[in-house]
Amino acid sequence: MTLASGKRIRGSTHTKDKRQAEELHDKLKHETWRYANLGEKPKYLWDEAALRWIKEKTGVKKSIKADISRLRQLTELRGVYLHHIDRNLITSVINEKNCSDSTKNRYLALIRAILNACVREWDMLDKNVHIKLFQEPKHRVKWLWPKDARKLLNCLIPYMADMAEYDLATGLRQANVFDLRWQQIDFQRRTCEYYPENMKSGKPLVIPLNDTAINVLARQLGKHEKYVFVHSRNQPVKSLNYKLWKEALDKAGIEEDFHWHDLRHTWASWLVQNGVSLYALKEMGGWQSLEMVQKYAHLAPEHLVKHAMKIDNIMTSNCHNFVTANKPEEEVVTVEMMRKMLKEMENKWWVVRGSNPGQMD
Repeated sequence: MTLASGKRIRGSTHTKDKRQAEELHDKLKHETWRYANLGEKPKYLWDEAALRWIKEKTGVKKSIKADISRLRQLTELRGVYLHHIDRNLITSVINEKNCSDSTKNRYLALIRAILNACVREWDMLDKNVHIKLFQEPKHRVKWLWPKDARKLLNCLIPYMADMAEYDLATGLRQANVFDLRWQQIDFQRRTCEYYPENMKSGKPLVIPLNDTAINVLARQLGKHEKYVFVHSRNQPVKSLNYKLWKEALDKAGIEEDFHWHDLRHTWASWLVQNGVSLYALKEMGGWQSLEMVQKYAHLAPEHLVKHAMKIDNIMTSNCHNFVTANKPEEEVVTVEMMRKMLKEMENKWWVVRGSNPGQMD
């Protein structure tokens, strides 16, 4: 396409339909003319922004597959110009979704991220849309007592039981267990290494392998050349078999809303209850900040007992110490001064009586 200025630009229309290609050509030429002569910016469709998001984030954003899945569900925004998308339209589209508020927030976060990129990076939109997320209820941390965990392992089929036991021993995320490869294991050093591209945080992680984890790994030797865990047909486990998982939960008498990720919560809860500090837990589990592990703090109040016992020391001491132990220095001096004044008054009283207290029989 040749602009009015004589500059020639080339590009692909990404379609084999000649009519669609001609329409896009005419649209771009018209918008370019208006921008050059009237200063009017081209108008872009939501579809163009969504496509650009996918292209730029593929291979960079770990959750791009989830983004693509959600974009496919946002059919109401297809064919809509970006400058026509406002808060009311977004709210009406999302409210029609038959899902929880947390899932709706994932849609809203994606829309907000794309619109932000349109304004700040791509110059496809002049101003942003303020999007308010739904208030999500705080859920309790679900974890199992050791006896219930053993029941669950006994009810799972062998290959799933091995993966679940390894998860309970290491606290790894589901994807890090299912995709585990032998090249990551160092039996001599008793470590398992995860590379940045494998981790949710984008940072490498090396975890120590305890005896439980080593025993699970030993049972997998010889099953597959590349992958550690394989299913009954000796092929890599790509995803969780929810049917078998639910059946095992039912047999073990565990609530059905207990998810695989709750095995990681169980691992963290067991460690905290046995005296592992939150800082050590953060390092072992690959969390990015202490705030992320604060949800486990209530499981180990014992570390605060020594501080609470200071009250015992204060309240069981003598009365004087209890009253003055934590008083400011000025108040303690005042008490001593009052005692001195009372002593002087007592001496004066004996002088008036004509006697000396030191000469009493």
